[in-house]
Amino acid sequence: MTDQAEERILVIVPTYNERDNIEPIVTRLRRAVARADVLVVDDNSPDGTGQLADALADRDCQVKVMHRQGKEGLGAAYLAGFRWGLDHGYDVLVEHDADGSHQPEQLPRLLAALADADMVKGSRYVAGGSVVNWPKSRELLSRGGSWWTRLMIGLPLRDITGGFNAFKAETLRAVLDDIASVGYNLQVDLTWQVVQHGFKVVEVPIDFIERQRGQSKMSGRIVVEALLRTTVWGARHRWGQLRNLFRPSRPRA
Repeated sequence: MTDQAEERILVIVPTYNERDNIEPIVTRLRRAVARADVLVVDDNSPDGTGQLADALADRDCQVKVMHRQGKEGLGAAYLAGFRWGLDHGYDVLVEHDADGSHQPEQLPRLLAALADADMVKGSRYVAGGSVVNWPKSRELLSRGGSWWTRLMIGLPLRDITGGFNAFKAETLRAVLDDIASVGYNLQVDLTWQVVQHGFKVVEVPIDFIERQRGQSKMSGRIVVEALLRTTVWGARHRWGQLRNLFRPSRPRA
């Protein structure tokens, strides 16, 4: 097993029109965990985010940039980043948003928890976690989404939809081919598959701060689509449990 101090860490930061945010986020990440590499996955941002990321990479060899042809969504960007990181031999892969909502200074606590887990979720809704500057309506929607997901598919986690996550490489290798989501529901799908494959998931508290610059890509339509997909998964899961409960046991030979 690789010693944790020697593990190669890749922080994946998807971007679309995040020119005002990308440099401070990358700078903070590099200060927070100096041995980590940062992969900016840009969806051909019209505002020049990708070109700014290239300039950061020119100054720092631990900053990498992946340019994609167009806006394909956050989930697709993370999946592309995961596959790039696995192909390049990283031991730990991290999801980190570019908008300033995740705090790079809290990344070390996720990495520390990964010593005794296969996936670590930064959680807004466990003791010590917080949400800052969100309207109550959006927080209720987020909490409700996690509650509904727990109800439908039985995941015993408080912040299932959270996107500040760290994975061991072998965990991602085991689940990536089973991931069917490329949108907002990716976080639920990832967590669900990790649990279904028998891996250990733990939550650590984080502070989630509403973006101060730029425009959010989240919309009510995206959330509704994610909840509908979760409902379908949950119905199949609960039906399978019910069918197994009433399935006659085979007589012993």
